[in-house]
Amino acid sequence: MTFHNIFNSQTKSITFAAFLIAISSGISGVLGLIRDGLLAGRFGVWSETNSYFAAFRVNDFFYNLFIIGGFAVVFLPLFAEYYSKEREKTWEMVSHVLNFFLFLLILASLFIFIFAPQLVKIITPGFSFEEKNQTAFLIRIMILSPILFGLSAIFSGILHYFNRFFIYSLAPVLYNLGIIFGILFLSPSFGIIGVSMGVVLGASLHWAVQIPSVLNCGFKYRLLLNFRYPAIKKIFYLVIPRLFAVTSQQINLIVITAIASTISGGIAIFTFANNLQHFPISLVAIPFAIASFPSLSRNWAANQKKDFLENFSLIFRQILFFMVPLTILLFILRAQVVRLVLGTLGDGKFDWVATQLIAASLGLFCLGIIAFAFIPYLARTFFSFQDTKTPTFIAISTVLLNITLSFLLVWLLGFQNAFQDFLVKILKLGGIENVTVVGLPLALSIAVTFQFFLLLFFLYRRIGDFGVKKIFSSFARIISASFLAGITTFFVLRLAAFFVETDKVLGLLAQTVIAAFSGILIYFILTLVFKFPELKIIVKSFKKQFRKEVTPVETESS
Repeated sequence: MTFHNIFNSQTKSITFAAFLIAISSGISGVLGLIRDGLLAGRFGVWSETNSYFAAFRVNDFFYNLFIIGGFAVVFLPLFAEYYSKEREKTWEMVSHVLNFFLFLLILASLFIFIFAPQLVKIITPGFSFEEKNQTAFLIRIMILSPILFGLSAIFSGILHYFNRFFIYSLAPVLYNLGIIFGILFLSPSFGIIGVSMGVVLGASLHWAVQIPSVLNCGFKYRLLLNFRYPAIKKIFYLVIPRLFAVTSQQINLIVITAIASTISGGIAIFTFANNLQHFPISLVAIPFAIASFPSLSRNWAANQKKDFLENFSLIFRQILFFMVPLTILLFILRAQVVRLVLGTLGDGKFDWVATQLIAASLGLFCLGIIAFAFIPYLARTFFSFQDTKTPTFIAISTVLLNITLSFLLVWLLGFQNAFQDFLVKILKLGGIENVTVVGLPLALSIAVTFQFFLLLFFLYRRIGDFGVKKIFSSFARIISASFLAGITTFFVLRLAAFFVETDKVLGLLAQTVIAAFSGILIYFILTLVFKFPELKIIVKSFKKQFRKEVTPVETESS
């Protein structure tokens, strides 16, 4: 197979497409962990790191509001509709949308660039004057990245439609390599500013790598911009409800950031723990959500409800198959993971108190990680039949719950009481003066679990039975096997401590790998012995991918 064919290859099943994205997510996730480890080792979890993450939060707000939460989620269904009905007008539509989107992004970027100091005062009330100035400067450097990501998002939608997931999967890898380059080669000369420059470099690579494949799909850029173009009107109609949801979610994160800014190291502790819990989600749940979105959109557009429901149920069960055991393993190995990822790289500025607080936060995130994992998939299911209103109302109610819980739990943990004593004992935080930061991941886990069940409830009302009995049956099998795998991991972890020096990096690594491998091995042995259908679907998908005949990505069972 030539270089050209590899870069423009198509996937033949949702599962294999998800697997391809998962490989990329795994590589990107590992690079992300290395990135965080280098960042923690070089700057610790205090002043400069907090400024960087606070600045990143502003650009992340911009990115999620306009791109991930706005245009990106409605562009693919619209592209699918145009390509199936008015193919000759499709690329004209793309140029109109791309130029309009670019216009909005530049306008918004200028606003953020000008008013960065004022924004910093809102999101980091607990920062000192110097920290606020540094944060504003970092925002102005990184403001280029959302513009580049906006262009990248449109291109990604095109590649998703044509099932060209390989080239898309390279983009996040290059993004993290750009940031790592900034930490290793730019920060020695420019400090934390060098890391921000790496963010812009990574965003440039994220977009640039997709350009050749998009051109190969047939796209020809044209300088077209008509604010009354039908596709732009329809995008606005679909995006406006979604913007309310994303705005509320981002306000939620800003409120968390504001609360965390009043806690020493709070922003960095929360963000590092959140990044760690996001690793298995990015490895499993998000690839399945991305890979299934084009098929679900096509099924619904073609009025193939039976295929739609079958695809939904199959993907739901496959996400459970991977996420449940990974969550249990992460909870058991949380302290080892934090020490290995954040405590072994850089210049040794990552201390033991930070380790304890991040491990405790990660453990609390694990309580809601299954719910976290399904939110992208359930949201895209609604988007596939162009319903952006229902997820919006649910998201807003979730945000209100989370903000309320965040203030309440941080307040409760601010003085000695039965609740504080219980958490300190369970999370092994004795001797730490301020543990209030762990209230934030606990609040978010509770709120997201609430969001998960609400989405399921309204989805059932919207499309009817999506194989609930099969899902419950799968969950019962998976949780049983995962529980036995967790017990194995726990005892092997304790046993290995007698044979290796866990205060040394190699010893700690050996203990963690042996314990994790033992749990994973037990889980897959059980799935083979009891013939889990989810495993059968995965094997079937791989066989389908490597058959010579080309079949469209429609249903997993076909």
